[in-house]
Amino acid sequence: MSRISIQGDASGTGTFTIQSPATNTDRTLTLPDEAGTVLTSVSDIESQVKTATNASGSAPVYACRAWVNFDGTGTLAINGSGNVSSVTDNGTGLYTVNFTNAMPDANYSFATSSFEEATSGLTTIERPTGGTRTVSALQVESAVVSNTVARTTRDNVDASVQVIR
Repeated sequence: MSRISIQGDASGTGTFTIQSPATNTDRTLTLPDEAGTVLTSVSDIESQVKTATNASGSAPVYACRAWVNFDGTGTLAINGSGNVSSVTDNGTGLYTVNFTNAMPDANYSFATSSFEEATSGLTTIERPTGGTRTVSALQVESAVVSNTVARTTRDNVDASVQVIR
């Protein structure tokens, strides 16, 4: 039979408490059959995240804080999302992505992508001049760019927005 040993450090004065849950259900904590280290600092967690995501080096890892893929034609439909409560259709080719949980500030980076076959140029999604960029929402515009000057807004069948912070 295995044993459990709890040993205090003679130089410490703190108390280590194990508290049972406030339920009438029995619980079991099964420890892995390997040695390990308790995570005690952010650097421990960061190291494990980098390893798990195959990132190396000393540069920090930043997460995608919100993402959405939607069909902006007809009745707007979200195909999939994370931390996005809704997408508002503000007229032809103009959308507002509303975050479920606010960003820490409005200095986030965002990326967009789209798939739309345009007969007269490239379909692009970007933040319009003067468009909303707050902690709770980001406004984007879908347009066909036929040359460096001509832009025609249009609804997009397959639009994606990612927010990184």
